[in-house]
Amino acid sequence: MTATTQNPLPPPPAETAARRIDLRRWTRQPVVVAVAAMVAAGVIGLALAAAAGAAPGATMTALWEGMFGSGYAVGASLNVAATLMLVAVGFTIAHRAGLVNVGGEGQICAGGIAATAIGTTLTGAPAALTLPAVLCGAAAAGWLWAAIAAYLRVRRGTSEIITTLLLNFVGLAAVLLVVHEPALLRQPVTSSETLPQSEPLTAAAHLPLLGIERSPATVALWIALVAALGTAILVRHTALGTRLRAVGLNPDAAARLGVPVGRLRFLSLSGAGAFAGLAGGLLVATAPFVLAEGFSSGYGFSGLVVGLLARGSLAAVVAVSLLLGFLVSGGINLQLAVDVPASTISVVESLMIVFIAGAALWTRSTRGSAPSDPAPSAPVDSTDTTDLAGAPR
Repeated sequence: MTATTQNPLPPPPAETAARRIDLRRWTRQPVVVAVAAMVAAGVIGLALAAAAGAAPGATMTALWEGMFGSGYAVGASLNVAATLMLVAVGFTIAHRAGLVNVGGEGQICAGGIAATAIGTTLTGAPAALTLPAVLCGAAAAGWLWAAIAAYLRVRRGTSEIITTLLLNFVGLAAVLLVVHEPALLRQPVTSSETLPQSEPLTAAAHLPLLGIERSPATVALWIALVAALGTAILVRHTALGTRLRAVGLNPDAAARLGVPVGRLRFLSLSGAGAFAGLAGGLLVATAPFVLAEGFSSGYGFSGLVVGLLARGSLAAVVAVSLLLGFLVSGGINLQLAVDVPASTISVVESLMIVFIAGAALWTRSTRGSAPSDPAPSAPVDSTDTTDLAGAPR
């Protein structure tokens, strides 16, 4: 008798579709997608550094030392992470209501200007009054700045993406104006003070340090964490959070149910500005305690990257803010140690957005790939909305 060999049969179509659906579900997990995007963008960033003439080993060493090489590096990274976290929390609130806030940079500028005006005026007041006034003023300024775009969106139907983006340039120009104009916030010009910047904030307006040895880390990190936790409770466990989600998923249906869509959209977008404005106040209340040109350092745009990577998950906002905060600090050391342009980090951030967009597009393109007559399975609740790729969570 001769042995016969059988060719392996291909997997059934239902099994292939099930595997595809499982992979699609992985692409909807914010933390998984964020980590994958960071890893992929980091690999390409190393390749770009190598193309610029830097050895991969030296690049990794410089990046590590810039992130964790000293107490000062760790503290600076934590301060950056706190700023990014607040901007991303605001982005998440607006996204919950179906809006996109890309105006974090301008809102940071508005908050920084207000905080500086208050912090240089309340001289002699106790710290228990001065610091809260500085931070509340910064948040109020950010709220008002974003309220311009929110009003235009609700009353005129103007895209909030366009208005918040354009207001960024207005905010940056406003900083230039106030730090160059002696009648506004510029410090008096003397033989030793010639830079276009404000006077230092009064000592009572300085943020307390965390107490890490030889570290500039301040309580800004705790403020950002409390903001993220409070927002998570608000959007997940309150009626307001449920209404925001309803507005974001289907504003027409929400309006038919009596939900005040316009009011909630206005509050969500202006609230996003309040968080970014608070971030601006924290920046000027941290050393060197002055408002200067470029003080925002592009944190508004980096916070937008965090919000996109987190995809509506506030837990992912915290994690990605910390990762990106350390990455930004490491990028500064790259330029100093191995002569790699610090803009390489900006390229990496842009690649992260590209990968996130690619994951969302792939998920949508495979949404209808399940077999039309699947095998019997457990009943599915018709109110399940987890298949809404990109929807706020």
